[in-house]
Amino acid sequence: MYNPELAQKSANTIRVLAAEAIQKAKSGHPGMPLGCADYAFTLWDKYLRHNPADPKWLGRDRFVLSAGHGSMLIYSLLHLFNYEGMTMEQLQQFRQWGSLTPGHPEFGHTAGVDVTTGPLGSGFSSAVGMAIALKHFGAETGLDKAGFADQKIYVISGDGCMMEGCTSESASLAGHLKLDNLVVFYDDNTITIEGSTNLAFSEDVEARFKAYNWRVLRIANANDAAQCDAALAEAQKSDGRPTLIIGKTSIGFGAPNKQGKACVHGEPLGDEELAALKANVGLEGSFTVADDVRAYCDNRCKELAAAAEAWNTKFNAFVNADAELAKKVNALVNREVPADITAQLMAAAPVDKPVASRASSGTILQKAAELVPALFGGAADLAPSTKSNLKVGGDFSAENYAGRNLHFGIREFAMGLAANGMALTGLNIPYTSTFFVFSDYMKPAIRLAAIQKLHQIYIFTHDSFYVGEDGPTHEPIEQIAMLRSIPGVTVLRPAEAHEVAGAWAEALKADGPVALLMTRQDLAPFSAEQAARVDVSKGAYVIDEDEDFQIILLATGSEVNLALGAAKLLREKGIGVRVVSMPSQELFVKQDPEYQEDVLPCHVPVVSIEAASTFGWNRFANLAIGLDDFGASAPYKVLAEKFGFTPEAIVEQIMDAFDDEDECGCGCGDECHCDDDCDCNCDK
Repeated sequence: MYNPELAQKSANTIRVLAAEAIQKAKSGHPGMPLGCADYAFTLWDKYLRHNPADPKWLGRDRFVLSAGHGSMLIYSLLHLFNYEGMTMEQLQQFRQWGSLTPGHPEFGHTAGVDVTTGPLGSGFSSAVGMAIALKHFGAETGLDKAGFADQKIYVISGDGCMMEGCTSESASLAGHLKLDNLVVFYDDNTITIEGSTNLAFSEDVEARFKAYNWRVLRIANANDAAQCDAALAEAQKSDGRPTLIIGKTSIGFGAPNKQGKACVHGEPLGDEELAALKANVGLEGSFTVADDVRAYCDNRCKELAAAAEAWNTKFNAFVNADAELAKKVNALVNREVPADITAQLMAAAPVDKPVASRASSGTILQKAAELVPALFGGAADLAPSTKSNLKVGGDFSAENYAGRNLHFGIREFAMGLAANGMALTGLNIPYTSTFFVFSDYMKPAIRLAAIQKLHQIYIFTHDSFYVGEDGPTHEPIEQIAMLRSIPGVTVLRPAEAHEVAGAWAEALKADGPVALLMTRQDLAPFSAEQAARVDVSKGAYVIDEDEDFQIILLATGSEVNLALGAAKLLREKGIGVRVVSMPSQELFVKQDPEYQEDVLPCHVPVVSIEAASTFGWNRFANLAIGLDDFGASAPYKVLAEKFGFTPEAIVEQIMDAFDDEDECGCGCGDECHCDDDCDCNCDK
């Protein structure tokens, strides 16, 4: 039962634990945990629906520390509420190797952390995605009408979050969608690293959020737990809009000589000020929790566990009483993908005529949505071009949360971060879509998805200079190298409809983020013989070859057909050729060395062909043919000729490169890369 006096003592305990851990680590951000302790403990103790004994409990609310630099706030809360592994020793190992208390909260690393935060505003934007996903889950299953889908997402954000552009994008979307399950606390302490927020930030945040269609509540003094309690109680009463609580706090509250100063944002208090803090809040000892605080929090944990058990009993009885409902809930919660997904998508691929891979992707997406109910997403106002709208389910909106087509608006950054939040709920496989060149706007979100190992799918279309008339601003060149450079992201650039089907199957089976790169221009389908060889799961495979090949043409996407055309010309010159399609570098390097050597034997020169930056191809190829400059505005067939992406131009580049180097006549060039003795009779 709530006890104001013990709650206040618990909040002060958070202050001291946070300051002690930061002091011991000699780095960290004490200002925010000290300033927000009253609000945060009131929330966790009295309003947040959670179960420390089961951090992944389906019925829980979500807590997002968007101001992730204040990580000792959540670690102290996790410790007081007995989350698994969060011992006092872990608090003492703050920011140290192997601890559960890294500098910023990390999803999947620390039990009870619902999202990785740190880049300011990203948590806020991911929380919007969580709110979308929970609304959709409730409406799609009908659990909202049964009272089992009233979970909320609580966010603590700061001045930095309010300044970041992604917050503006996300807040606008949340207000439009009337996401009343979202409650954001704005820690309005008017301090940033450089000093007062007045240096760069003087807008009326309340007016701004009201314009976004948010309800705005105010706490005159958010270092007063009673005022925080009153605001949170009011926030429980939905008025059909998301809620922003603007709480005036004093950064570093309780530290008598540093409270309210910029230095307390990101510097340890120092031993003397730490002692002064303890004296000021009436606590003693080092890394200590008073017995009455411990007993109070332990008792609350028991109450939370009992409430969760009661919810589970009612939920299971309700769901299991309806076989169809149980099937649907399981499909979403487990994000079920049929074992034969590849075969089913292959059967749906349009292979009777040349078609752009964005179009074949759109056709295959319809089948994927039928087979995988958890597939849920949309585009940044480009669905007609990216072919990413589903024909079933309708549009997700404030009037229809069951809709499966999300309209993110022209907000690529917010879209990427919201998709992270959607994936973090564990209730869907989100997909997002835009032109490939605009992946630049999404890069921070993609990186966070990779760090968190989130299963989501990016549909990036208009994937090369073949965009044509739109010119260099819309023609991606270096973006593919950027995506490939992010650890954990799988990039798939399919050559035609068979490969598109295989790519979608791999994307649905993945355990992390996947980028599908699709063309605007039509691509000829493989012949029946070539189609029988398609195996996207291996990342690369032989699509065409001569028995005695002397050179390998290694291509991706639209350049596979180009490579096949160049191979024909090389054969006319008496040169044996193997053509390898490599839809995914990442999947190929995961194969065993024997398979890699079988596809790309080390004694045969390799020429890579891709209508993008050549960066990174040196690990596979002796000669990389690509485009290391920006594109131009012209019809795409003209660009292909001007940039040297015709079969004739490819052959000319190959002959120029290897004729001068091939002194031994074996086709290996002067850089034979065999690990052992070369078997091609050269003197290498």
